[in-house]
Amino acid sequence: MDLTNFPWLTTIILFPIVASLLVFVIPDKDGKTIRWFALTVGLIDFVLIVYAFYQGYDLNNPNLQMVESYTWIPDIDLKWSVGVDGLSMPLILLTGFITTLAIMAAWPVTLKPRLFYFLMLAMYGGQIAVFAVQDMLLFFLVWELELVPVYLILSIWGGKRRLYAATKFILYTAGGSLFILVGALTMAFYGDTVTFDMSAIAQKDYGLNLQLLLYGGFLIAYGVKLPIFPLHTWLPDAHGEATAPAHMLLAGILLKMGGYALIRMNAGMLPDAHAVFAPILIILGVVNIIYAAFTSFAQRNLKRKIAYSSISHMGFVLIGIASFTDIGMSGAMLQMISHGLIGASLFFMVGATYDRTHTLMLDEMGGVGKKMKKIFAMWTTCSMASLALPGMSGFVAELMVFIGLATSDAYGMTFRVIMVSLAAVGVILTPIYLLSMLRELMYGPENKELVSHTKLIDAEPREVFIIACLLIPIIGIGLYPKIVTQIYDSTTNQLTALLRNSVPNLVETEIADKTKNQFVALQAPTID
Repeated sequence: MDLTNFPWLTTIILFPIVASLLVFVIPDKDGKTIRWFALTVGLIDFVLIVYAFYQGYDLNNPNLQMVESYTWIPDIDLKWSVGVDGLSMPLILLTGFITTLAIMAAWPVTLKPRLFYFLMLAMYGGQIAVFAVQDMLLFFLVWELELVPVYLILSIWGGKRRLYAATKFILYTAGGSLFILVGALTMAFYGDTVTFDMSAIAQKDYGLNLQLLLYGGFLIAYGVKLPIFPLHTWLPDAHGEATAPAHMLLAGILLKMGGYALIRMNAGMLPDAHAVFAPILIILGVVNIIYAAFTSFAQRNLKRKIAYSSISHMGFVLIGIASFTDIGMSGAMLQMISHGLIGASLFFMVGATYDRTHTLMLDEMGGVGKKMKKIFAMWTTCSMASLALPGMSGFVAELMVFIGLATSDAYGMTFRVIMVSLAAVGVILTPIYLLSMLRELMYGPENKELVSHTKLIDAEPREVFIIACLLIPIIGIGLYPKIVTQIYDSTTNQLTALLRNSVPNLVETEIADKTKNQFVALQAPTID
């Protein structure tokens, strides 16, 4: 059977969405059948993603692969167009992996289980679609539709202030999406041809002033999702009220959509504007790192502390995108993947701890590590990964970003030294606030009132399995980064070359070096 031309991407996107509709007709009384059905669908779709990656993806091809295009609404040139390259393929793999584990993490959910798992499966397909679609209008539609399940999960299964957090989330993200729509329409109708195809749009010759306007609009839209200071305030509120599965999807996948779109559209489609905005991105990245690290240090709420830690770590993505070096761009991609795994593990541990202690305030905890030794071991390992311990994925990703900026010839020495030094402050603060969190949570004298009113049960096999599944790639990437970097290196290197051609002084230097090399070659003696 020839599977070469099989529509893998369309199947991977639509399968969980179609399966989610069956949730409402499956006989079930207590939600157990529904959750097993959802987990089975998640596993099948993840297996399909892995098989499609193995079967049809060429690591050495930097261009779009597995392309599928079908006319949908010809009157407005809207096509169902999907494809993958080095920017999208690793994030699709991450989406399948994290979402499947999030479904397993949702085992304790008993309120409206049919609706909950319907939303989880619908979001599964929507998240993959964001990374796979190659039509600007379709991208806007799936970007918007993907927000609805998150809003409902927050507003129905969240904490006491869930409606406030959900409303703030939808206002920020939907408001930012308006810039995507305006930008997409502007780019589509610019020039002699009208098209929403991303590849065709990228080939249009936009003036620099228009590029700058488009870039600024997209930066606001994707900066909300990344999130970039000062557009970040929705995230701590959303995490503060979310359940463990929603945490895993927010930290593991949704934040990565902003970084992916910045690389795909801002850098890839508007390279001249990127050359102007790049120093601003680096400054914003450094602000993210330092501001969020200090704010996390001051938080007494466990969820908000980890939420600000996520904001801090995403600052490295901005720096890598703006570095104009292969290793810096590669580090930005690796940081997104690494943080997706680490963030999901930390927030899962927050949920597991809350299920036992029924409190999120560090002041009310203490000494629980004595009663929950497995929980203690998992918390410690995940925290070590987050503070970029050598041998784990976070260390490699942050190191690559630092090297990328430090060695970039697109910036002056003074700017590089200042930015690297300031970013290093965040690296110093991270272990301080994470280790102090561990000390307050696990060490010290027991809170007698907490222990007397709560039965502190150690981790169950399901929880150990979920954390083990996350730690295996975290440690594996830390020890052998090439297992991931080889997926996207050809694409990111091609993109970096495009971006470097947009920086005038780099173009002049490279032309001069090339001319000089040709001159030396002409003068070199030949040996017969």
